[in-house]
Amino acid sequence: MDTFLGLDATLLARIQFGFTVSFHFIFPSISIGLASYLAVLNGLYLWRGDEVYLRLFNYWLKIFAIAFGMGVVSGIVMSYQFGTNWSGFSDLAGPVVGPLMAYEVLTAFFLEAGFLGIMLFGRRRVGPGLHFFATLMVAVGTAISATWILSVNSWMQTPQGFAMNADGQFVPEDWWQIVFTPSFPYRLAHTLTASYLATAFIVGGVAAWHLLRGEAHNAVVRKMASMALWMIVITAPLQVVLGHEHGLNTYEHQPVKISAMEGHFESHEDGAPLILFGIPDQEAGEMRYDISVPHLSSVIFGLGWNGAMDGLDVVPDTEEPPVAVVFWSFRVMVGIGFLMVGIGLWGLWARFRGNVYASPMLWRAMIAMGPSGLVAVIAGWITTEVGRQPYVVYGQLRTADAVSPLGASAVGWSLIAFIVIYFAVFGAGVAYILRLMHRAPSPVERGPRSSSGPTRSAGVTPQAQIDAKGHPGPAE
Repeated sequence: MDTFLGLDATLLARIQFGFTVSFHFIFPSISIGLASYLAVLNGLYLWRGDEVYLRLFNYWLKIFAIAFGMGVVSGIVMSYQFGTNWSGFSDLAGPVVGPLMAYEVLTAFFLEAGFLGIMLFGRRRVGPGLHFFATLMVAVGTAISATWILSVNSWMQTPQGFAMNADGQFVPEDWWQIVFTPSFPYRLAHTLTASYLATAFIVGGVAAWHLLRGEAHNAVVRKMASMALWMIVITAPLQVVLGHEHGLNTYEHQPVKISAMEGHFESHEDGAPLILFGIPDQEAGEMRYDISVPHLSSVIFGLGWNGAMDGLDVVPDTEEPPVAVVFWSFRVMVGIGFLMVGIGLWGLWARFRGNVYASPMLWRAMIAMGPSGLVAVIAGWITTEVGRQPYVVYGQLRTADAVSPLGASAVGWSLIAFIVIYFAVFGAGVAYILRLMHRAPSPVERGPRSSSGPTRSAGVTPQAQIDAKGHPGPAE
């Protein structure tokens, strides 16, 4: 068999796609969350006339622009792999996947691109009302983009609404069923909430950094911290509930994936235990050194105390996903999720006691948890995608039949090139984002608020007042 460093072409193609999509997934997650955050800040500024919200908007606007740009670039590069490494998938699933991807471009990407320039540079040119509308459209566009992409992924996980032609291609029969597959609503809600939660921890981590560096007097930093904590309090418990519902849906439609996530190599007729930790041994078909709670897995999946659950022993070895990867990535995601709930409750308790801005331990924890949302997003993606193996289209198209007929060395060297270029280019972009985050937003004196809109003085717009004081303009 043709190999490169002991790996065959199919595995190398999977690693390459996993590497590029992991990089890509980070930036849309930030873009989705930040776009909505910017729309909220812009709306609050118009409503309350408080320059603190405008300062926060300007502070995060440039960070959003850079993350959005890197998301677009990494997405374009990733899409080319459908033609290079996955021509079999493009040929066989193209009649279904191609139109859905085109709808994403025609709706979401055009909407984002059409209003992005106004959002970045148009406040003083189009007026505050239209500028807010443009910001809102960019936020809506990011959500629509996620909707189409998740529709594609959900169809690959729970395919329906198609027929097979004589050439083995997936031919659309019912677009409604293709777009709205059984897993789609759960996957969409879970992913969008993950993006909002990840953004809340990034914003909260940045605020915590500046609070610990002596910016507790800065009203802009305080507002940033407060809004992040409120978002965490709301979305972290919600994400736990959505994750549970998504798990129930996965158990119904992809039970083999659940068996790998739970580490159930063996079936349990009188109640399956919840395995908290252990070392999966797929070759031996057992979980070594496991720490488990009896019957709890059956209870979680609504089967009752003694409910029977199938394990991986009911399917052939060739149908099993890589259990260790799925088992541990799932635990990373769930563990981070419960830590997020804990941080939210901690912040709520500090707010109740009136010392939320004087809690150094809380803010140190927020800094440590700053990137946790992105780690959880990647861990969740690994759980979902690796758990689907050995299929690209679950139960219909095997990964080995979807890969291009390339030599292992060709895929291997291109993988090395991707790794070098990605770390150089996107590493520089991330370093610049961190540099922007390192700089605290400039403080502003809290002026009078107006319920009818932004505060004005002698016919001068709030933006002109800010610029006259020597503060950054709308893109700073």
